[in-house]
Amino acid sequence: METGVIRVLASRWQGSVLVCGKCSKKLDGGFGEKGRTPLVRLLRQALGLKKSRKADRGVVEVKCLGVCPKNAVVMVDGARPDRWMLVPTGASADEVVATLSQHGNVPSPSPPSASLPLP
Repeated sequence: METGVIRVLASRWQGSVLVCGKCSKKLDGGFGEKGRTPLVRLLRQALGLKKSRKADRGVVEVKCLGVCPKNAVVMVDGARPDRWMLVPTGASADEVVATLSQHGNVPSPSPPSASLPLP
């Protein structure tokens, strides 16, 4: 079987954000004024982005990131893949955008629970 040539498409993205779709589905929205807006839509609206590669930044909903927090959505900023953010239900668009814009606002990762001493 003959394989095709890998093609490259141009994009205007200066960065990307991954949002867990499974978390979003569990919350049935969870953001915005009435608590019915999914985090992906909230971010796109707040940043003034569309769903194409012609946008300045990409906000992509992925299947599942495997963290599954309660009452929060997992979000990964492509510029800081070493720090995953748990965005609580009802977080404001301004707060989420500020967290993405200013890397200093992102708290240090919590230590894994397995590393904590047992009582």
